[in-house]
Amino acid sequence: MSSPDIASIMDNSRELDRLRKDQEEVLVEINKLHKKLQAAPEVVEKPGDSSLSRLKSLYIQAKDLSEREVVISNSLVSKLDTFLPSGAPGQQRRKMDGSDQKRRRMKSDSDISRLSPSMRSHIEACLSLKDEQVAARVTSDAEKDEWFVVKVINFDEKTKEFEVLDEEPGDDEEGGVQKKYKLPASCIIPFPKRHDPSGTQEFPAGRNVLAVYPGTTALYKATVISTPRKRKSDEYLLEFDDDEEDGALPQRTVPFHKVVPLPDGHRQ
Repeated sequence: MSSPDIASIMDNSRELDRLRKDQEEVLVEINKLHKKLQAAPEVVEKPGDSSLSRLKSLYIQAKDLSEREVVISNSLVSKLDTFLPSGAPGQQRRKMDGSDQKRRRMKSDSDISRLSPSMRSHIEACLSLKDEQVAARVTSDAEKDEWFVVKVINFDEKTKEFEVLDEEPGDDEEGGVQKKYKLPASCIIPFPKRHDPSGTQEFPAGRNVLAVYPGTTALYKATVISTPRKRKSDEYLLEFDDDEEDGALPQRTVPFHKVVPLPDGHRQ
């Protein structure tokens, strides 16, 4: 395993730690609001009270953090699988007898019924993406990764794969016919919720992101020039890589709900 590979895995691990700390902080705030509403439920009827909208925002934030944790966790698993041997050298396999198979089935059933809260949260987050548009890496070769906007049709809990539909394929792709893909969770990035800009992570100026290029359903690497908060709008001001016009990079506006974190090791 090379140093860059180790560094990438460690970056993912640190990102997971940060996400879990953020989740804990959000959970603390949710519990505070729960106690407040349980103690004085009539407070929501007071003019100007924002308890319920605040609670909704916290739940959406918790869901977004959980979905991001799914993406990072699957990325880590994928990277580790690349370097782990499929079996110990010289290890001999033996045929399982009936009792072995029974114990294996019992253990599997027990594992499923006793999923950790974190794993249950991951699966629920994936299932909740059904019928939603997401960013998906549908092709990957030695030179570049291609990301498109697709619609989630189904999530298979056993294989941990998404079935997605490219609703607007390019004209040069099989006559423009809609195409389905089966992709691992590591190839899926959920978009922010368009109706909740306040509960969405904002990328600071200078940050590299993956964003939908205006007028298309393709995502490309871009640099944040100005944030929605600074612009007092729902749009980022971005500069897309390789988007040069007359020797300069034009600045383009993109809705916040079409901008996602740049995946580790992205190639364009």
